[in-house]
Amino acid sequence: MTAPAWQREAEELRRRAPRHVLFLCVANSARSQMAEGIARSLAPPGVTVSSAGSRPSRVNPLAIRALAEIGLDLRGQRSKGVDEIPPDGVDAVVTLCAEEVCPVFLGKAHRVHWGLPDPAGAGETEEEQLQAFREVRDELRRRLAVVFGG
Repeated sequence: MTAPAWQREAEELRRRAPRHVLFLCVANSARSQMAEGIARSLAPPGVTVSSAGSRPSRVNPLAIRALAEIGLDLRGQRSKGVDEIPPDGVDAVVTLCAEEVCPVFLGKAHRVHWGLPDPAGAGETEEEQLQAFREVRDELRRRLAVVFGG
């Protein structure tokens, strides 16, 4: 049986051992922020992890809550625009958009696309929304554990 595409891509990222990984989505409020927080907790010393979006807004409070449940603190993070990240030195870019058009990052970085649903638009109640954030968080943890051996 063939490994899923994300797993092959994660193994390729691990093999490349990037020194700076950038996570991108549109608002830099949920998926890319959670990916940044999780990757920072798993990456070896000396690896830079950042995130950005094409239309930055604010870090979603439910992203902060979902990561707090696993002992990670996102409260110090802020939404950033793609133009705030200098392309020199970024050697891996992971786009996380599913239903939107992902931001473009210029530079020579290795690119991987992990389309995950935007949890910010899911569910009717706050509990259903938080559950959507947990599902994306857990999927990011699974994938990033392959990249960083966590």
